[in-house]
Amino acid sequence: MHGPASPGWLLVALCAATGAYCLLRMRSDVEEQRRAAGGEALMGFGMAAMSVPAAVFTPPSWAWAAYAAVFGAAALRALWAARTSAHHLHHLVGASAMVYMAVVMAASPGHHGGGSGIPVVTGVLLLYFMGYVLLSGVRLVPVTAGGGTVGWGDRPEVARACRLSMGIAMVAMLATL
Repeated sequence: MHGPASPGWLLVALCAATGAYCLLRMRSDVEEQRRAAGGEALMGFGMAAMSVPAAVFTPPSWAWAAYAAVFGAAALRALWAARTSAHHLHHLVGASAMVYMAVVMAASPGHHGGGSGIPVVTGVLLLYFMGYVLLSGVRLVPVTAGGGTVGWGDRPEVARACRLSMGIAMVAMLATL
């Protein structure tokens, strides 16, 4: 993403840690938890890869098309899964936002948006994810920790915190686009 290196590395660390925790959640005994965790791990690691500061590593031009293809496939999977659970609509928006960012980055590698203002799609995605972050934060507050027998992969408060952190990271990525 465009922008200074320090926040970029913080985003890389945050998203990679979230992706790693989501991989841990894939070992859960709850089937729906495993399914959701896989998509969230893909999102976390994809966001980490896209957040590497351009001053350190500039991906080859074909990488943006690969990002768009991977997250386009994830968006189609989320669209299919949304037939049975509305939660997957958020995954659809997230994957679509990643496709959008990959297309924008392919069109203008290494350049800032300039004085033209925020494009409409970026603005709509920013509003969506800011609302998601606020709602997720409110939902996180009343959650109490489970009993001592609950494994790290099955702790709902940590899973919600990971979703919250990915939402915050998405806001940061869209703001620097």
